[in-house]
Amino acid sequence: MIDFLTRLDATTATRGRLCVGIDPHPVSVAAWGLDDDIAGLERFSRGLVDALGASVASFKPQSAFFEAFGPDGLAVLSRVLADIADAGAISILDVKRGDIGSTMAAYARAYLADGAALAADAITVSPFLGFGSLEPAVSLARQTGRGLFALTRTSNPEGRAVQLAVAPGGASVAQEVVDAANASNAAAGVPVVGLVIGATLPVLDVNLEGFNGWVLAPGIGAQGGDTAHLRAMFGGVTNRVLPVVARFVSDAGPSPVSLAQVAQSAIF
Repeated sequence: MIDFLTRLDATTATRGRLCVGIDPHPVSVAAWGLDDDIAGLERFSRGLVDALGASVASFKPQSAFFEAFGPDGLAVLSRVLADIADAGAISILDVKRGDIGSTMAAYARAYLADGAALAADAITVSPFLGFGSLEPAVSLARQTGRGLFALTRTSNPEGRAVQLAVAPGGASVAQEVVDAANASNAAAGVPVVGLVIGATLPVLDVNLEGFNGWVLAPGIGAQGGDTAHLRAMFGGVTNRVLPVVARFVSDAGPSPVSLAQVAQSAIF
């Protein structure tokens, strides 16, 4: 299997770097004239992929909205992931998993193993039990040609107290995540691990010099982030940033033409 970085590089080179978030929140589903049920969940989520799958580089389904419907919701999520693959786009499943030992290995198998019902091209992970706890996921992602995006500097105010706390070595916890991801990628020989850094942060408060992975930057549009600020914040590494837009795009639905027009206006 071609590794994740190569596939992402190729897809963004032809489609731009926009990542469309699939967040079937009840309010968003209702705005499409759909009910907050399995049928509405499926029509909304698969409708986004059907309208945009051939033109945008990647999609980020938020697993929680599917999990809320239990097994039936997860079955819809599996079909959404298959739709994304069929469209030639990249799937980044937002699950934020993080645990230790055999539990982390089980999470990795659920989302990164070949043939898994919920296998995605990449997943989000939480390194806040220690970056080393992610090793089972790093190892399996490397074996199967998939990727990870580790939470680093999230834009929620509560994250600051943890992420900017000073670690024993004198750097912030967030900077240690960057450095550990760099080291992990160097050891793997290919950048398996990317970072999640909120697009609504006022400044970039970690040093990305030398980091050769991708950055997932959620928060563009309805959450207040904009691409001009993104360029100013990331500077020379902007070409490795995937801006995530969810409601700004999905609110244009359900018309496929309207969805395509808005997505095209946001291509980054």
